[in-house]
Amino acid sequence: MKRYLIAGLLVWVPLGITIWVLHFLLTTLDQTLLLLPDAVRPERWLGWRIPGLGVLLAFAILLLTGVIAANILGQRLIRLWEAILGRIPFVKSIYSSVKQVSDTLLSDTGNAFRKALLVEFPHQDSWTIAFLTGAPAPAVARHLDEEYVSVYVPTTPNPTSGYFVMVPRSRTRELDMTVDEALKYVVSMGVVVPRGGTIAPPPRPGVASVTAAVRN
Repeated sequence: MKRYLIAGLLVWVPLGITIWVLHFLLTTLDQTLLLLPDAVRPERWLGWRIPGLGVLLAFAILLLTGVIAANILGQRLIRLWEAILGRIPFVKSIYSSVKQVSDTLLSDTGNAFRKALLVEFPHQDSWTIAFLTGAPAPAVARHLDEEYVSVYVPTTPNPTSGYFVMVPRSRTRELDMTVDEALKYVVSMGVVVPRGGTIAPPPRPGVASVTAAVRN
């Protein structure tokens, strides 16, 4: 009986969570219909609500915004909008911080979360999955003895929280897996193993030279 119950959970838990997430997204995006005047809302002249219509409206708004932002006039309007927000004391700090993070994560020219790395964390001889986010700022890099990289170490099973760590590039290893595969590996707590070979942890400093000397 226990085996059958577990088998049933394995079927229904992923399906139930998927339905819950989709319902949450549809319900949230349907709130965009509140942007329309009351006289033109579908339930006003149809008599009932159309589920999912807010998703189409949100998609249209995003598409139209992208089209406007991609031309010269739209870029000028965005700069004007940002200049106005930059004059509001409290709003300026929030907007600038969120914009920097979103530009880094969503921009095609950024390098955030483009590589999955193997790093020692939280202590030596303990390895975990991390994502390359860039290089330390010049004000920080000048205090470091060698080349360092900035990485994001996600927590399990919630990868939206984690740690920002700067580690020596020589102590990292690039993994032969995509970012999506690495995220699944982290979220599943190592249960969902990505396809492909594994990379052995790098040797400790000095071990390689000692090994070479013994062989010689």
